[in-house]
Amino acid sequence: MKTKKNPQLEIGRNSNIYFAIGLNLMLLLSWRALEYKTYEKSDFVMEMVNMDEQLEEDIPLININTPPPPPPPAVVSEAIQIVEDVEEIEETIIESTEIGQDDAIEERIVEVGDVSVEEVEEDVEVAFAVIEDVPVFPGCEGLTKSQTKDCFQAKIQEHVKNNFRYPETALQLGIQGRVSVIFVVNTKGFASNIRSRGPDKVLEKEAERIIGVLPKMLPGKQRGKPVSVAYAVPIFFKYAEN
Repeated sequence: MKTKKNPQLEIGRNSNIYFAIGLNLMLLLSWRALEYKTYEKSDFVMEMVNMDEQLEEDIPLININTPPPPPPPAVVSEAIQIVEDVEEIEETIIESTEIGQDDAIEERIVEVGDVSVEEVEEDVEVAFAVIEDVPVFPGCEGLTKSQTKDCFQAKIQEHVKNNFRYPETALQLGIQGRVSVIFVVNTKGFASNIRSRGPDKVLEKEAERIIGVLPKMLPGKQRGKPVSVAYAVPIFFKYAEN
């Protein structure tokens, strides 16, 4: 291997340093070129104001004839006359009506004859099973208590049978069953407060209609006084299938 002419000089020894310095310079120049800003120059006209001459205008003085102020009001001296109060005014004294602890309460003896007692008629409702005198259905007059009771029940069944009418809607829909009807024979002898419970509203309405046309009866009595009597009757709706 042949030796170099000058072995102390090595060209590639500091090449990395020079490359780094050059690279940094190029980056710096590129950054400054990117960050460089330019501004548009706007055109403007500068004018000079001449203040050499100044005009002074004289403001004319105008005399206005103002009326003089009105004179002050005249002072009127009034003589004050003191009149003696000769009339006496009676003062109204209001006494308290409240009772204090020292006031005695007047004792009053009330006799029994001074108290009036009003009799209030109570609408008592008694069941049919425990009533003393059951309501008398038309045609059951003049019988004993037990006979009147049996006659009442028989007349109710006869009335239901004679006034029974099967609703056409129930027949078309095939509705049938038992309807329990509860009503009250009031103190006037009429059927009132009719309530029913059954498989359908159509049957309940028909059952209430049958009871609603009951005739007027003699009201039931308890201890000799007319009272309302509650009674329950079942009505069966059943059709024969062909």
